[in-house]
Order: sequence, then C-alpha cells, then structure tokens
Amino acid sequence: MTDKHYWISLAIMVIITALLRFLPFIIFNGKRKTPAIIEKLGRTLPFAVMGMLVVYCLKGISFSSVSDFLPELIGCLVVGLLYIWKKNTLLSILVGTVSYMLLVQLVF
Repeated sequence: MTDKHYWISLAIMVIITALLRFLPFIIFNGKRKTPAIIEKLGRTLPFAVMGMLVVYCLKGISFSSVSDFLPELIGCLVVGLLYIWKKNTLLSILVGTVSYMLLVQLVF
C-alpha cells in the first residue's frame, strides 16, 4: 500500500467515525422528541454492555487451582465493593484492574 492509499484510507475512516459519533446529535437535536425506543435503549444498554464485558472477561477462568481463579475473584470483589462505596465506575474499574494486575504479577 502506498502512502497515498494509506492517507486516503485513514481520512475515510476518520470521516466515517466522526459521522457515526455526531449523527445522533444531528438527528435528535432537541427540536424533535426522542423516540421511546431510543430512550429505553439509552437506559438499558449500558448495563447490558457492562454485563457482557464481565462475562467476556471471566469466561476463561479455570477452577483447577486457587491461583487460577483467586486474582479474578479478588479483582471483581474490589470493583464491586468500591463501586458500592464510592459510586464511581471509572475509579472502581481502575482500582480493580490495578489490584488484579498486582496480584497476578506479584502474588500468584
């Protein structure tokens, strides 16, 4: 692929990505009422996506020994308890990930 093709491909990807990001704001710009289905999806999809991410992250756990599943279990508990305590999704995921990585690298 030549440099010209690379830059053309990159420009097309940037334009399409920006268009997909801005399209909902263009369509639902406040002048029209947002359809009920879109509002329902806006309320339910974040929870569904987080649930799918949890299942995806935990699907490969092996229970053959304690060191195979204990870091994941502790990481999940840290995320859950910290979220319940602080009500901050980003903080709980960040601290849970760091605790998991420290457990895997240093303890288990």
